[in-house]
Amino acid sequence: MSSTALSTTPITSVAIAPDTAEAERYRAARVEAFPPEPDLNLRRYPGRIIQDLVFTNVYLGGTSAWSADDIGHIDAALAEAMSDLHLNNVLAQYYPDGFPTTTFKPSRVLEGPLPDRIYRDTIEHLVSATDVSGFDLATSVFCYFLPRGTVLVDGSSDDHGDGVDSEHGLGGYHGSVHGAPGTVYYAVGAFSEGSNGIGFFREGWKNTSAVFYHELCEARTDPDVEDAIRAGDAPHATDALGWYSPRGGEIGDIPLEEAGSKLGAVLVEVPLASGGGTVPVQLMWSNAVSGPEGPIATKH
Repeated sequence: MSSTALSTTPITSVAIAPDTAEAERYRAARVEAFPPEPDLNLRRYPGRIIQDLVFTNVYLGGTSAWSADDIGHIDAALAEAMSDLHLNNVLAQYYPDGFPTTTFKPSRVLEGPLPDRIYRDTIEHLVSATDVSGFDLATSVFCYFLPRGTVLVDGSSDDHGDGVDSEHGLGGYHGSVHGAPGTVYYAVGAFSEGSNGIGFFREGWKNTSAVFYHELCEARTDPDVEDAIRAGDAPHATDALGWYSPRGGEIGDIPLEEAGSKLGAVLVEVPLASGGGTVPVQLMWSNAVSGPEGPIATKH
């Protein structure tokens, strides 16, 4: 879960802060450990958002590097979390008609050895080589999972190791690759366990699922953020952004940065609206309550 540093000026300010008789309900929905911070609220820029998301999981390193149980747990947890009614009730405020949907397509395992450290250019090469037939690229995100012990670096291999890595607080990141088939959106993450990635829960698959829930929520609300980063200080660079906070970053980054050492306030197992158990997630930022929120039974 990387933090994206951008110097931005909001083009459109969308205020959803409660100022009605329902204010008490909104306060109750915000995570108790967080005071309201309306200055951190997301702003709607001109870039794309993905309302009807399709995603699939790609497990790197081959079948010998993965436990079938871990794959099964991660696939099920992410499919359930991303389609959960009460979690999506939080995200609904960021879509014009208030009905975000998610479809999970079957996962795959890619054979082939991996180096001990994986850099952004390596991941982008793998993304470019992925068979994306059968997917609408405008609404799809491909999730790439590194096996246990493999270190993810948010930097190029040409930088000789520079950049934040999963042994120093990085869980994953999302981005895009422009190529012959079109723009391919992706997310990548370490298998978060122990000192590699975000090791909060006892079970590695739970940490990893929470990391990818974070990345998928960011990818659907701000899919082209990497184009804004590439543009740097160029005029209209922020036109590529979707929902982004000028002070805090993306929908998943703000709660993590504000939580600090209180990760247990935002990394939680939540009950599914269907009553079918719980799933591990990271709670997202909600403009409606000016803080992390979820899940809720009724949309704002």
